[in-house]
Amino acid sequence: MEAFAVALSDSPDEHSPKYYEYAYSMSSPEIRRLMEEIMTSTAWPVYSPFAREHYGQGKAEGKAEGKAEGEAKALLLVLGARGIDVPEEARARITSCADLAQLETWIARAATVQGLEELFDDAG
Repeated sequence: MEAFAVALSDSPDEHSPKYYEYAYSMSSPEIRRLMEEIMTSTAWPVYSPFAREHYGQGKAEGKAEGKAEGEAKALLLVLGARGIDVPEEARARITSCADLAQLETWIARAATVQGLEELFDDAG
C-alpha cells in the first residue's frame, strides 16, 4: 500500500486521481479501508463526474445536518437556561428537525415562551 501511495504521489497530477479511483473500484474491502485512510489523510481531489457529483452532494448534506444539529443544541440550551423542562418526546422532535428555518423560529420563541406548548404553537 505504501508503494502505491508513493507511486501516486510521483505520477502527474492529472493521472493520480484516475489511478486511485480505478484501483479503489477493483480492490477488496480491506484494501479499500487502507486506501480510504490515504484519501482522508491528504487533500485528494475528486475528478470523475460521478465522484464529483456525489462528493459535492454528500458535503452539502453534511453541512446542512451539522447546522441543524447546532441549531437544535442551541435551542435546548436556551430552554434549559430558562428552566423549561424538555421531555424526551419534545427533545426528539427538536433533535430530529432538519428544517433550519423552523429551528431558528423555535430559538427566537424560546427566549420568551412560558412552556413548550407556546414553542411548538404553529400559529406562533
